[in-house]
Amino acid sequence: MGLFDWFARRPGLAEGLETWKSTPGAVLLDVRTPEEYRAGHIPGAQNLPLDRLSAASAPAGAPLFVYCHSGARSAQARRILERAGRTVTDLGGLMGYRGPLEA
Repeated sequence: MGLFDWFARRPGLAEGLETWKSTPGAVLLDVRTPEEYRAGHIPGAQNLPLDRLSAASAPAGAPLFVYCHSGARSAQARRILERAGRTVTDLGGLMGYRGPLEA
């Protein structure tokens, strides 16, 4: 897999959020630190920091959508969860996001 293949696997954040909203039972995970989460997160997201992430800590059986600040931690989270057999979509980072945030 080349570098461009990695980018092709990730939907844009806005597109990914629409998919999350239309997927029954899906869970949106913010894998940033609790401090980053409290500073502003996507409405409906649950905070599960990357350093506390395991397949056991993620909601069981639900399709998972993950994001972070830049996309690096969300990519790591996807790999961790997929190795455990979970269904995961990596939405990347909030850096270019212009939608509403909750504090």
